[in-house]
Amino acid sequence: MALIARLRAPGGCPWDREQTHASLKPMLIEEAYEVLEAIDEGDDAELAGELGDLLLQVVFHSQIASEEKRFTVADVVARVSEKMVRRHPHVFADDKANTSGEVLRSWEAIKEAENARRPDGRTPRCWTACPPACPRSWRLYQMTTKVSRVASSGRMPRAPWLSSRKRCAS
Repeated sequence: MALIARLRAPGGCPWDREQTHASLKPMLIEEAYEVLEAIDEGDDAELAGELGDLLLQVVFHSQIASEEKRFTVADVVARVSEKMVRRHPHVFADDKANTSGEVLRSWEAIKEAENARRPDGRTPRCWTACPPACPRSWRLYQMTTKVSRVASSGRMPRAPWLSSRKRCAS
């Protein structure tokens, strides 16, 4: 945080001082894809470097928000920590989950309950699979994955065409 604060301070780097959340969006996406590439290549040194670049993006955005008195990196860490504790009741509370499938179903149910209580009236993200800014192919993948999880949890009726499959085969 101190490094980015110094770069953005008077006497720091003109480029860094000009950056906004919007201007940094392309770099954030690029760094995320570079992390994926390092994972695919199985190169630990490269992965460590790319994760550092991605972390730098989080720090940069947090610094900008801090300067605008909106939130700090401590707020970011606190929010994600609270969310992880809340979504792992099998670890931090009395719930039970013996398989990763049970964990995923619990995670989705908790996320759905959280999003259903949104005070801003926006459509809960759990219903849209992922943000509109994601590429369509990724949104489709996320949607099918989510539907598959919900359907296997028994919280959703089977689609009519699936139950009539036997009739079509005969």
